[in-house]
Amino acid sequence: MALDWDAFRFVKAVAERGGLTAAAAQLGINHSTAYRRLTALETKLGTRLFERLRTGYAPTPCGQAMIEAANRIEADVTGFERTAASRSETPSGELRVTAPTSLAAELLMPILADFGVRYPEIRIELILAEAALNLSRRDADVAIRASRDPSETLVGRRLAAVAWGIYGRADRTYGDLAREAWVSPDPTVAGGVFTRFVAGHVTADRIRLRINTVTGLEAAVAAGLGVGPLPCFTGDANPALRRLSGPHPELGVDLWVLTHPDLRQAARVRVFMEHVAEAILPLRPRFEGLGAGL
Repeated sequence: MALDWDAFRFVKAVAERGGLTAAAAQLGINHSTAYRRLTALETKLGTRLFERLRTGYAPTPCGQAMIEAANRIEADVTGFERTAASRSETPSGELRVTAPTSLAAELLMPILADFGVRYPEIRIELILAEAALNLSRRDADVAIRASRDPSETLVGRRLAAVAWGIYGRADRTYGDLAREAWVSPDPTVAGGVFTRFVAGHVTADRIRLRINTVTGLEAAVAAGLGVGPLPCFTGDANPALRRLSGPHPELGVDLWVLTHPDLRQAARVRVFMEHVAEAILPLRPRFEGLGAGL
């Protein structure tokens, strides 16, 4: 009985999304098409792939076996794509880059503009996200990532130390910070380092807002919602803000540029990583919080 990759991909999507509606949206089809496809596939196999429960679709043993096969196929396909990409000798083609939202406007866009002039044959797809994307699955080819401990499955280089301090509005006077209202990053930002810091320094009732982007956190502090931790390279540059503490060692992270080992020799990946490292080097004092005093 011949089954194509689309059948495995479909079953995997239903399992991951817990039902037909969400799976159909992911695959770009409508619910009725998804229903017919699952019914036809189960008829063809002569067995059910999912139990229809009130809480969602749960895979049967046969369904689970198909999902595991789909995962193996996906890993093989992704591995082949990385191998093929790594053999490219000319800096050209598409490059998927992920970076924190807070780096986009002021820092990253000028770097990308200069890169585009130097390498016009490379087309960049930029994915802004605070959460780390999976480079092993080629969610991105290169990650610019703030981390204390990047994954051992990735390769790259440390670009700079990223200092963080506590900031408030420039036009306000602050006393005991533990008695002030606070805003806090949520646990998706840098693996929860900053969330844990805030929780360890103020009581829960002082935290007025949690937010999942550093850009949003900066806007919240500038609007007066509360004081909060920010990277010095953005906080010091904002005239509406004032640093209320020196860089906290326990908040420090590092900025990395990373890729999967299979892609490090790909020409477009190699030149991009070199370009980013070259551009960040003169900005290290700003990242390390040396550009402005209290």
